[in-house]
Amino acid sequence: MKEYRYILFNKPYGVVTAFTDSEGHATLKEYIPVPGVYPAGRLDLDSEGLLLLSDDGPLMHALTDPQSAHPKTYLVQVEGEVSEAALAQLTAGVVVKGVRTRRCQALVIPPPELPERAKPVTPHGPTTWLRVVLTEGRKRQIRHMTAAVGLPTLRLVRVAIGPLHLGELKPGEWRALSPAEVEALRLWLRSKAGRKTAKSEDNVRGSRYQSGGRQSPGPRSRPSGAGGRGRK
Repeated sequence: MKEYRYILFNKPYGVVTAFTDSEGHATLKEYIPVPGVYPAGRLDLDSEGLLLLSDDGPLMHALTDPQSAHPKTYLVQVEGEVSEAALAQLTAGVVVKGVRTRRCQALVIPPPELPERAKPVTPHGPTTWLRVVLTEGRKRQIRHMTAAVGLPTLRLVRVAIGPLHLGELKPGEWRALSPAEVEALRLWLRSKAGRKTAKSEDNVRGSRYQSGGRQSPGPRSRPSGAGGRGRK
């Protein structure tokens, strides 16, 4: 039986979430000397933080399935002071490129203790830190969301993917998941899949209830000899 590899990596600013790059940017190859693994999802070039890499195809598919709504947690520094109205907009969802984002969690937090970024942030006024939890992963989504409410993103760090946390990993460092962590991740994914299935079944039962407790039968066939042929 194949032994899979599971790696947590703290992606630094300015590193491409790939092992090759035609434009000369730093890549994962310069940090992770492990063949055959690939990342679950991506972080933008100018974003930082947690990546999970593995060669376990089924687990990676389950983790990145857009329909699964797995939560990812980010610390976000924005330019400006965040009003209650802006926070409510972010939480309820904003329109990005014609599509409204899903509801999310967005909270104002004290400035977190994070390592200095290779390229320092240079704000033009007061800044605010947010803790944002998304259950979708559209391209540059948080940056588009904060811009839509007048709060440009200055720095973005992902600190958790479901039950996995950045912990003490410094930018550029990686470590292998322990067997206990892998098992916990698998259990979490199974529990999420179970809740998704149960929710789907509840929706079906609800639609039947709304239509009278059961699905309405189609037109009944009349017996032959009772005025014509039955419908098929």
